[in-house]
This record gives sequence, structure tokens and C-alpha cells, in this order.
Amino acid sequence: MHRLTNQVRPYAWGSTVAIPRLLGREPDGRPQAELWLGAHHGAPSMLCTADGRTTFDDLISSAPKDILGAHSVDRFGERLPFLLKVLAADAPLSLQAHPDAARARAGYAAEEAAGIPLDAHHRNYPDPHHKPELVLALEPFEALCGFRDPADARADLDGLTSELAGALRVDLSAPDPHRALRAALTRVLTLPCADRERLVGGFIAECEERAAAGIATGRHSGTVIELARRYPGDPGAVAALLLNRITLRPGEALFLPAGNVHAYLRGTAVEVMASSDNVLRAGLTGKHVDVPELLEVVDFSVLPVPYSPALSTDGHTEFRPGVGEFALAVLGPGRIDSRLPGGVPAIVLALDGSAELHTPHGTRLTLDRGESVFVPADTGGITVRGSGHLVAATTGD
Repeated sequence: MHRLTNQVRPYAWGSTVAIPRLLGREPDGRPQAELWLGAHHGAPSMLCTADGRTTFDDLISSAPKDILGAHSVDRFGERLPFLLKVLAADAPLSLQAHPDAARARAGYAAEEAAGIPLDAHHRNYPDPHHKPELVLALEPFEALCGFRDPADARADLDGLTSELAGALRVDLSAPDPHRALRAALTRVLTLPCADRERLVGGFIAECEERAAAGIATGRHSGTVIELARRYPGDPGAVAALLLNRITLRPGEALFLPAGNVHAYLRGTAVEVMASSDNVLRAGLTGKHVDVPELLEVVDFSVLPVPYSPALSTDGHTEFRPGVGEFALAVLGPGRIDSRLPGGVPAIVLALDGSAELHTPHGTRLTLDRGESVFVPADTGGITVRGSGHLVAATTGD
């Protein structure tokens, strides 16, 4: 087992206190948005070994099938296939979607062939992998996720007379929900530059006037107004009208497959995902936005909110959304007496309290709040005992 030193990403939407509190550090007043635990080249963790600190790549290359397990190497190659994060949002993240595996490979290859640097501001595909992800709420967690029934979105436009509202009402009246949503989202995100400020401004002003007059406008209209105040003139605020507005309770999880349009709004959560940073953004951000590419990957299906069911096993809870790259085990909160299976790589993070990890070979390691460890596949099954709240990311099968 190897203790980890992890990197924090200081994105502007991040909380100034949540991650420092987890790590036992004094806040410095700057946003700390994501804590990354894994081997992705964007912010790789360092490991402590008997020979000193090393990188994931160096450790894996020393004995790939021992470190990752033969099945993982055969399926995903000599790389850690998952990435674990702690996400702390004080403001909305970008409106975004992720590509499927084929699109990610093609996009990465095209940008490599074009000579676009990996860290270029306008790069869409910094790696050739897809990015399905699961988010587990640690506190009430607000999000936009997937498309509403277009009839429900159209109903929220009742009484609005602005030009954009009228056009969207026509789009959302199409008999095929898929085509209705595609037309509406495409309209919002491709408004002509010369008209965008006027059209978006008129729509938002009318929503605000109705809210100020005490006219019931629904939760979605309130979200549109909130986003417009944070991102003036951004069409992404209007696009929020098309999406499900949800609140995850602590311990609830969402699984977001390729093509699901979403935006996290606020709260603290754990994320586990395929090890990728491929994000296609539609708005609500100062980062690169590529609307044509995003529209190519979006799934316009009207589907139930993709809550991920929790499974109880071996003294803990597991989330297994059916992807090979990752699964997430949750130990606690409270008394912990559990066993994590061997044969797969794992990253274990203590969110609260303290627990001891025991290997079959007699090795013992204590994890306190904010500490994390990488467990190679050849370590064998681990017994975990203590009191607190831990999460463990592993491969999915």
C-alpha cells in the first residue's frame, strides 16, 4: 500500500473552505475546486514507496500486471483506468457533455495530427478516452442533468412573449421529443452574435419581471435567472430550461454516461470516472466552448434522472454503474468493519474519522481524515476497521 500526495485544481467556481477542511489546512481565500486522486497527466498523484516518492507511471511500469491486475491490463492497457475526485462547488460549473469512446479516440487523433498542444486553451480532447462519471453527494448537491420532457419545458414558457420564448415554444412543439430538444438546444446555443445579447437579454428580463411580480414561474425559471445573473448574456442560462433540475441528498449518486448534458450547481461530492479530462462545453464558463462539437455528442433522449442504485456487500455500499473502468465503495459513515476484495487496483480516501487497513500479509496502515492510499491489485483483499467515512475507487469488473 502506498500513501498518496494529491493535487488540488483551483478553478474559479470552487469553494474556499471545503477541500482545505478535508485536508486539515487553513483556507487561504482562494477557490479550491477539485482534489484529484489518480494517474491522469492533468494532475497526477505521487506515491510513497520504500524507495521514496514516485509517480504512478513509474510504479505501474515496474510490474503492470501485479500493480493493476491482468484483467485490467488486458482491457485498458498499462494505465490506471479510473480517476477519483473530491468536488467542492460554490458556483455553477460549465454546461457540458462528454464524448463516447469512439468520438474521444477520433477527436484526440485529429487534434494530435493538427499539432494542437495538450494544454492549449482550445483543445477539446486532451486524451483518447471516454469519460463516464458517477457523482456521490456528501451534502445536498444541486445539479442540472439530462433533458426534460419538451412538453414540460414548453409549459414553463406559457405567458412569455419575448422573441426567443416564442421561437423555443415552436421548437418544443415538434411531435418527436428528440427533434424538439435538438432544435431548441441548437437554437439557444447558436444564436447569431449580432442578436444574442438582445434575444437572451429579452428572455431573461421577462423571466425576472414575472418573478418580481410574484407570478409563479417554477423552479426551472428560477434556475435560469440565477445562472443569468452569474453569467450575463450567456445562452447557457436559457438552455437550463430544457434540463432536469435535481437535488441529491447525502449518499445519493448519479451516473452520467456519454452524451448526457449536465451542470453541477453547488455542493460537495465525490466523483469517480474513467481516467479522462475530455469535456465539451456549451456555456456558463470562461473556458473554451465548442458548440458544434458538443452538439455532435449530445444524447437528446428524454430519460429518467440517472440515479445510481446502491448495493450492500461485505459491510459497505457499492455503486457499480456497469462500466469497466470504475466502481465506488462507500464505508461508513459510522462504525466500519468491512472487506475490500483483492485482484483489482484501488484508491482509498478517508473523508472523516479514522480507520486501519490490514492486508493478508500483515501490513497495517492507518488512514485519518483527508489521507489516501493506493492499493495495488496483488496486495490481496483488505480488511478495513474503524469509525468514520471512507470511499474506495476500483475497477468495475
